[in-house]
Amino acid sequence: MDSVTGWTGRTACALQAALRLSNEAFAELLGVGVRTVASWHQKPSLRPKSEMQQLLDTAFEQAPEPVRTRFAALSGATDDSAPNDAEERLTADPNIGAALEWLDEHGGWQAGSARREVARRLGQVDVRRLEDRASRRSRVNQREIADALSSYYGDRPDGYGCYATEHAATSILTRPEWLDLDCSLIGTTERLALATSSNETPSLDDEAAGRAAQRLAESLARGTRLVNMPLYRMLSADIHDGQIGGSLGVAPFVHYALTMDLLEAEMTDALAAGEDPAPGSTPLRDRYLPDVASVLDLSGRLCAGGTLALCAFARPADPFRGPADYVLLVQERSGHVINATRKLAVIPKGFHQPMTDYRADARLGATLRREMEEELFGREDIDNTLADQRTADPMHPSRLSDAMRWLFDAPGRLRMECTGFGLNLVSGNFEFAGLIVVEDEEFWARFGGLIEANWESSTLRQYSTLDRSLLTELMSDVAWSNEGLFALLQGLRRLGQIGGDRVDLPMIEWEMR
Repeated sequence: MDSVTGWTGRTACALQAALRLSNEAFAELLGVGVRTVASWHQKPSLRPKSEMQQLLDTAFEQAPEPVRTRFAALSGATDDSAPNDAEERLTADPNIGAALEWLDEHGGWQAGSARREVARRLGQVDVRRLEDRASRRSRVNQREIADALSSYYGDRPDGYGCYATEHAATSILTRPEWLDLDCSLIGTTERLALATSSNETPSLDDEAAGRAAQRLAESLARGTRLVNMPLYRMLSADIHDGQIGGSLGVAPFVHYALTMDLLEAEMTDALAAGEDPAPGSTPLRDRYLPDVASVLDLSGRLCAGGTLALCAFARPADPFRGPADYVLLVQERSGHVINATRKLAVIPKGFHQPMTDYRADARLGATLRREMEEELFGREDIDNTLADQRTADPMHPSRLSDAMRWLFDAPGRLRMECTGFGLNLVSGNFEFAGLIVVEDEEFWARFGGLIEANWESSTLRQYSTLDRSLLTELMSDVAWSNEGLFALLQGLRRLGQIGGDRVDLPMIEWEMR
């Protein structure tokens, strides 16, 4: 085979596999960023731009004959090549291997049983049917999910309710003491601490184990990347005005991916089929999160989660745009993320997880700073879905992006607060809503044109805090994820208190439903 016409993400990855190069080495060979190579793995149907096509042509033409032979074998089919790739991952991907071992152990299966079961199911997966199902799921909106969960968990203790406003209702179970926290995440007011991890060893019944195996088979068939990084799990919470406290343990990501993360799809599929997802009709939810008592039993279940923040950057007056304001950033999540797929969300948004210092990274501010670097400022080296983490101190001042370094060079340039806390009834996740404000207009002048979302976003939108009508419309958009809407509303509420003449925001009053 002498050349390739019309490179796609899939054939580019086939060339990488034929060359037997890591993401980093392949990116270096082509002279592109690691994020670009990772995007080909995330989006096999992606067709690179013409200049990238030429780089891939050159790499192929300069490859020795054994590499071309391997490439021909790897890319010899189009749609049929996906199962071959999947079968290779089933054998060689260490993250899939970790998931299979976890499933063997917690499903009570003999070693190797999970691999055989996933392989069997993989052979039965029809990728086109998966795409059709994804399309049906996308028609189920945020309000429908919130209403269904409010009905499912209708019996709530006094003082608890689902967060709502005049404009929207959400699936975030919260209480008044957990809202309007005004808690700085740069200081001593945040006291989440690492505790001894629980020795919980959940056992899966046949239904739960089968659903977990199906999740792995479908992930392999679609080329979805699964990385078994550690996640913080919440064991206790002590949260009130101006103070965040509680204890955290650590759990492997595969535990979450094969249990709690399956609940949203089960609920959405029922709604897409026109069914009433009531207790007794949702086997996984009935098992893992059957009532509000189980939702609140943090230490008795897996309660993973994260933090997300509304970002507001001060901008100077402009003769075309108008008076000085804040620009707000909103993302539409890509179809390749594990959480809030194709939904609107604030940015940054990430799982609360450690990098290298498990105790220091337990602070929410550590996760938000990392997510800013990764999702807004282009730090590919701290994205553990792209490459293994080998740096002793990834957030050392010498490694920070120019934008982040500028923010911390002088006090007062960055305000980072937690505005609210709740438990998401979708999957039981803990959700810390935040607000990030850059007060100095110089930041936007210096770095505004360099801000670019990573592969987790399909689009990035901006809104002015002086555009009351457009923000009112945004708050009512049913394309939001529930946690994203929670963070948006709480962030706008706080920004209305501190923003001065830069803001003209709709009135937002929360209530418990």
